[in-house]
Amino acid sequence: MPARPSARRVARDAANESIAVIDIGSNSVRLVVYEAMTRSLSPIFNEKTLCGLGREVQTTGLLAPDAVAKAVTALRRFRALCRIIKVGRVYAVATAACRDAKNGPDFISQAERICGVPITILTGAREARLSALGVIAGIHKADGIVGDLGGGSLELIDVRGHRVSKGTTLPLGGLALQDLSQKSLKRAEKIVRDDLAGLPQLKEGRGRAFYAVGGTWRALARIHIIQSGYPLRVMHGYTVPADQALDFVVRLRRLAAAGTLADIETVADARRPLLTYAALVMEYIIRVAKPKSIVFSTYGVREGLLYEMLPADERAEDGLIAAAGMLNDLRSRDPRHADDLIAWTTSFVRVAHLRETDEDRRLRQAACLLSDIGWRAHPDYRGEQTLNLITNGHFGAISHDGRAFLALAIYYRYAGLNVENEAPEEVRELLPPAMVERARVLGAAFRVAHLISAARGGVLPSTHFSGRGRKIILKFDPKVSDLAADRIGNRFKQLARLVGRSSAVVKRKAQ
Repeated sequence: MPARPSARRVARDAANESIAVIDIGSNSVRLVVYEAMTRSLSPIFNEKTLCGLGREVQTTGLLAPDAVAKAVTALRRFRALCRIIKVGRVYAVATAACRDAKNGPDFISQAERICGVPITILTGAREARLSALGVIAGIHKADGIVGDLGGGSLELIDVRGHRVSKGTTLPLGGLALQDLSQKSLKRAEKIVRDDLAGLPQLKEGRGRAFYAVGGTWRALARIHIIQSGYPLRVMHGYTVPADQALDFVVRLRRLAAAGTLADIETVADARRPLLTYAALVMEYIIRVAKPKSIVFSTYGVREGLLYEMLPADERAEDGLIAAAGMLNDLRSRDPRHADDLIAWTTSFVRVAHLRETDEDRRLRQAACLLSDIGWRAHPDYRGEQTLNLITNGHFGAISHDGRAFLALAIYYRYAGLNVENEAPEEVRELLPPAMVERARVLGAAFRVAHLISAARGGVLPSTHFSGRGRKIILKFDPKVSDLAADRIGNRFKQLARLVGRSSAVVKRKAQ
């Protein structure tokens, strides 16, 4: 496995290497500060102000004075925050409202003086591309249509793996629709229907994923999560079958017509009026594109901007493995042990004749990297705390069922496999029974490995697996033979039993 940069060095030099993006959108102005420029971005500060710069641009052609004043106040605060945090580099971008408004250049000039950095006004095509790159950075092997819905525009672009097509931009953002339709939902529906009908970028979406990017669509996801009783509160990677998503947005529009949307307390007041327009756009995208599922992505333009700046070899890295590697470097007692554990479990899988897909292997590798991150917690709570950390952690390139699998594997590693210590049902229910059982097997393997090695590198390579009929044998080289003990034999017996085998522990004699 390729060597990973030391996350301890990253953390130590964060003040010099941290990077920030100021995103001047049509609805919100946001500052995100990341710990360092890496494949797995770690936000250390994130703040937005809903300014509504694009509120009147479609009809007046101008940024509203009160919106500009609010944005200027936010930008002054962001500049001060970057100074306090000692951010190494700051990038700033502006989107639809600033590129469409007649007074956009004047505002950008003022904003540049405040921020102290150049501000790039993104074209629609450029905004679409950066959104697509953000999805590529945050979704493993993305394949579908990316739709970035902001306050002023909707960007649509096709992604297949690392390949990005030419995108398009439409004035279908929530504020733009509200402005163009003069707050008439009937007029807004006609605008959306006319703009999306037969759109080439949507024709390729049938049976694939639609990746929903943007704050108002995330607000829809939050409502759906709460109403459905879904156990995770993580927006990124939240997936809804397209037919269910269609029923949901249609129902949301009915609530809007009945005037009850104002009662939704989980969404910011300034964003609530835009939910109806976001639901309307989502409805017609589903009707026209006929996707298989809607996947919500918190990775978008900002992450795409930084991802594009990485060297090619770093862009090619697996985002999940990079994130797990960072956590391993930062939190494990001996980060080298994880590499030993990957090789050790690979040997066990081979000798036990366990079937693994490419995704199974990827998740096992990530689990090995995460297997010692909870050691500082009290022993009674290590399983619970690591489960919560992994299920709710801020990292991408993993599905929600992948999160649940990793969380269960590490939970069983700490809590054991006894019935009284069973993992929470709401997490187990996210996975089919076969995946839960694989997590139990992996957790049991970790319990053997960590007991042998005390989580120190260089020990596991001196132990080996072999098979004899239905029996799996764990052999200790002479130099580590004193580590073999009854507790290891008992845990190994439990592991072998989970894969339908008997077991034996053998001390190899010196030659």
